[in-house]
Amino acid sequence: MARVTVVDHPLVQHKLTLMREKERSTANFRRLLKEIAFLLAYEVTRDLPVELVDIETPMTTMKAPMLSGKKLVFASILRAGNGLVDGMLDLVPSARVAHVGLYRDHETLQPVRYFFKAPSDLGERLVIVVDPMLATGNSAVDAVAELKAAGAKELRYLCLLAAPEGVARFHEAHPEVPIITAAIDERLNEVGYIVPGLGDAGDRLYGTK
Repeated sequence: MARVTVVDHPLVQHKLTLMREKERSTANFRRLLKEIAFLLAYEVTRDLPVELVDIETPMTTMKAPMLSGKKLVFASILRAGNGLVDGMLDLVPSARVAHVGLYRDHETLQPVRYFFKAPSDLGERLVIVVDPMLATGNSAVDAVAELKAAGAKELRYLCLLAAPEGVARFHEAHPEVPIITAAIDERLNEVGYIVPGLGDAGDRLYGTK
């Protein structure tokens, strides 16, 4: 699919398989999500701009690459997005964090907004929107629209799993925003869950199933 990157690294796929297992404990699921988030963050940041700066090593002086520009923003779609952000911050501890509060109405499958908080200068930063599941795509579409309205201009969307229906819906609304994911599964079921999927990521992350 256009503008979709599937991270097929063996460690990512191994950890994803462990997370899919029905009997995986809450503690193990949480740990694995943090670990896989770290690996996905490596992929989504692989082309960040750098600049050469003067440093002194124990041996000599040199010009060496360092990140340039303003720090990243990780925009978490609450609540499950926080499970990914925790691991990503291990890789980029200086990143800013935005929160977009959405929940899915289980009858209409539409997102309901309840919270939004983000840095004031989103337009000057790369914003990486994170949520474990891209299912119907409705929450992702709404979250990105809110971030754009708040000034964001350069965005990427990072998820653990995606459904073909969600990818199509997202790119219909935001065709310029790339998607980075660990897998694109078969389909959605009749109540909007990804199949084969891994269930409700938020419930499994916080033990509320």
